[in-house]
Amino acid sequence: MAENGKKKKILVVDDEESIHFLYREEFEEEGYEVTSAMSGEEALAAFDADMPDLVILDINMPGMDGIEVLRQMKQKRPDVPVILSSAYPEYKQDLASWASDDYIVKSFSLDELKDSVRRHLAKK
Repeated sequence: MAENGKKKKILVVDDEESIHFLYREEFEEEGYEVTSAMSGEEALAAFDADMPDLVILDINMPGMDGIEVLRQMKQKRPDVPVILSSAYPEYKQDLASWASDDYIVKSFSLDELKDSVRRHLAKK
């Protein structure tokens, strides 16, 4: 988790406050630094300012959707893993979502998401 004593940073992008609270609590407990954004525009600003090591990104958001945010993030920093997290499994079939590093369907268990985060950050 920590590289040179520095915590890995995760940016959580979701329009639901409960997701921010849950992910922040779970990932900080695992030793990560967590920042969050409620919209696509906020996410892009935080991506530039905070320089996260990984992004957990919702697809369905008002305004700019997660697919557009993903595209812009990958243009800026293609090396940063972006995990799409959605309540809708059908987006997994969307070709645009294939640019992400992983696609996790939201569930009550965060095991799959945590495993994906660990796996992607271990590569960095």
